[in-house]
Amino acid sequence: MTALYAAQDFWYAVTTALQTTDPLEKCRLVNHLYDELLPQIKLTELSDFPEVTPQMDLTGIPEKPILVAPKDVPKRSFATEEGYAATLHAIAHIEFNAINLGLDAAWRFGRNAQQELGEGMAFAKDWLRVAREESTHFSLVNAHLHTLGYQYGDFEAHAGLWEMAQATAHDIWERMALVPRVLEARGLDATPVLQEKIAQRKDMAAVKILDVILTDEIGHVYIGNHWYHALSAKRGLDAMKCFTELLHKYRIVIFKGVINTDARLQAGFTQHELDWIYEVEQTLKSYIKQ
Repeated sequence: MTALYAAQDFWYAVTTALQTTDPLEKCRLVNHLYDELLPQIKLTELSDFPEVTPQMDLTGIPEKPILVAPKDVPKRSFATEEGYAATLHAIAHIEFNAINLGLDAAWRFGRNAQQELGEGMAFAKDWLRVAREESTHFSLVNAHLHTLGYQYGDFEAHAGLWEMAQATAHDIWERMALVPRVLEARGLDATPVLQEKIAQRKDMAAVKILDVILTDEIGHVYIGNHWYHALSAKRGLDAMKCFTELLHKYRIVIFKGVINTDARLQAGFTQHELDWIYEVEQTLKSYIKQ
């Protein structure tokens, strides 16, 4: 088997996992892809990577949960069993979407990383690692939901995370800037707060699951930071100034409450960068309200 055919087989496995709609089957395919297939592949030439246009979208979305606008997701009290289960379901939904994000990044932008940086293999490996770890996160949360009498798909959810992926499908640099460094990084801030609330319910199994998720998510945001800065340097862009411009372009606010500075520093942000973003956001919040 030639290297080219091996590459074609490999990307067929990636797109099959991406297109699969059944959550448990998607997890199985992702785990096999990362654990068994990836160690056997070497992608060294530009021709080893698929050509993907912004309009191409292979993402498999299950019939359930029913997707609604964020404002239309029913508000349920965390104090009730149903409300608590809905909170865990929301986490499972984020993790499921993040599996697709990892697969899509590797498939969609591996060629760009090879073309611009000569590091397509490293890029694909990073984002398939993200997909693999998100698969574990989803499986852990969904299994815990089962102990409460629920499963993924039982509650409504929104597609905010995936909508940003679609909005940045045209540019690897914008994707790296906004999905891991903004949307995924918000989880670094929110998780410890949520853990405190869950601990009050004495559900320590869920607290431990969130420990796993938080540790891995620091690594995922670090991956996004690494590639964002590498691409910025290659394109001769001022990473901080251009990031500010992207926040204005997409009308995005990063910080929504408590800031987990330690986790963000571990994830590759600098204190100077965090201070800069905070100052920018004070202006941006006023701009968005207009």
